[in-house]
Amino acid sequence: MALELRRLRIDDEGEVRAAHEAMVDEYPFGLSLDAASSWTEYLALHDELRQGSVDGSVRSDFLVADVGGVIVGRASIRYELNEFLAREGGHIGYCVLPAHRRRGYATEILRQSVALARADGVGRILVTCDEDNVASARVIELCGGVYESTVDGREGIPKRRYWIS
Repeated sequence: MALELRRLRIDDEGEVRAAHEAMVDEYPFGLSLDAASSWTEYLALHDELRQGSVDGSVRSDFLVADVGGVIVGRASIRYELNEFLAREGGHIGYCVLPAHRRRGYATEILRQSVALARADGVGRILVTCDEDNVASARVIELCGGVYESTVDGREGIPKRRYWIS
């Protein structure tokens, strides 16, 4: 089945909350989910981020990776870089839920995310990963990422920086 990156819908709440719990030991699945008081507030936040109308944030998209009606991962695409993103966050963040790994989904999520960023005018795309995340480094390289450097992350975790031209 084909993977589709799509925006959140009202009926995604249960599945996204379960995905968020499944990723709790790694990193947040639902970016800013814990800060929202309700699902409708969460959806509204992502609409505002997409429009670039949230103070202190860059214009961005939060998309879930859907395969046959099942959420298998997510992508966050930042169309601009602030100081943090330019150093260690990058233009694109992505993840695949543990139960759906090793099926090529990460590569497809990143490939589609790059296409969406390019369609919105982003030229060179910065993608980063933790230094010890060999699987993510491989995905980035498969999608054309060229290693630039490793920087100290703000949480003490070194980040590998790649550019996709």
